[in-house]
Amino acid sequence: MGKRNYDIAVIPGDGTGPEVVAEGLKVLEAASAKFGFSYTRKMFDFGGERYLKTGKTLEDSDIAELKGYSAIYLGAIGHPDVKPGILETGILLKLRFSLDQYINLRPVRLYNEKFCPLKDKRPEDIDFVVVRENSEGLYKGMGEFIGKGTKDEIATQISYNTRKGVERCVRYAYEYCRRRDKKKKLTLCGKTNVLTYAWDLWRRVFEEVGREYPDIKTDYAHVDATTMWFVKNPEWFDVIVTDNIFGDIITDLGAMIQGGMGIAAGGNINPQGVSMFEPIGGSAPKYTGQNVINPLAAVCAVSMMLETLGEGEAAASIEQAVIKIVREDLSSLAAGRMGYSTAEIGDLVVKDLK
Repeated sequence: MGKRNYDIAVIPGDGTGPEVVAEGLKVLEAASAKFGFSYTRKMFDFGGERYLKTGKTLEDSDIAELKGYSAIYLGAIGHPDVKPGILETGILLKLRFSLDQYINLRPVRLYNEKFCPLKDKRPEDIDFVVVRENSEGLYKGMGEFIGKGTKDEIATQISYNTRKGVERCVRYAYEYCRRRDKKKKLTLCGKTNVLTYAWDLWRRVFEEVGREYPDIKTDYAHVDATTMWFVKNPEWFDVIVTDNIFGDIITDLGAMIQGGMGIAAGGNINPQGVSMFEPIGGSAPKYTGQNVINPLAAVCAVSMMLETLGEGEAAASIEQAVIKIVREDLSSLAAGRMGYSTAEIGDLVVKDLK
């Protein structure tokens, strides 16, 4: 099982981030006691408040320090008093790029059909994983303005894709699909009919790497068709691999069909380095301090973190506890309508774990 002592960097962040992280840490402590691993944790104050006080987002020295940890546990980044883009670029994207977290992993799993907005879909129909390339594409921030502010202004935004970047993401997806061992089907989601350069490269790499995985069935879907099938036939999917921008968009639709942002967790993965795990719902500032936000996405992020660290038994037990609570206890997954407070839901997970 490898080393069983882990150093966890915790970034509670903004808005409701600290509230959901507190519940996740409660669950981590209970899992550690039950499954016999140990951990240390250090809190970092990166986020909107620190930026407003100091004008700083992330320094190179911060990145160097974070490289020494086993994993990063993140609450949320986003502050209503900070102009959009500053924290996202200066913290979230800087973390992903500097730590080379080139995979964004998003399981989409329905735990209770009562919370699914799709008619007649059951848990066995919505159980797939999106593997999103996390370090290239449109998110590289490459482009320019020509004649900014004039009537003839031109803005270009470049989707930057390297063969190495695409190949390592595609290979990860094939390996993940094989390990997952469910339908053994990998879908490439793109836009080959219009985005002819980037998606010609993706398609060629997908087919070439696929020859090494004869046990994996493959198919292709345009991104617009993918969103359609998520709603109409989500049971068709097993593992999906896609680029940065399309992955960002389709995973939010995935979160909705699995019951909403309150249950959706994600991992930013560097298979050879430090990975970061988070609830994907954002900082939800309107609910800050009210003890009404759903912490289960943050709890599922702990489960993903432990899975990646090699603590598979603990990870599975946490997920089973979440499934039981979603099926038996909650009246809704939405903030303020769950029938329990944020802290009470954390306590329910701990109780079930014990």
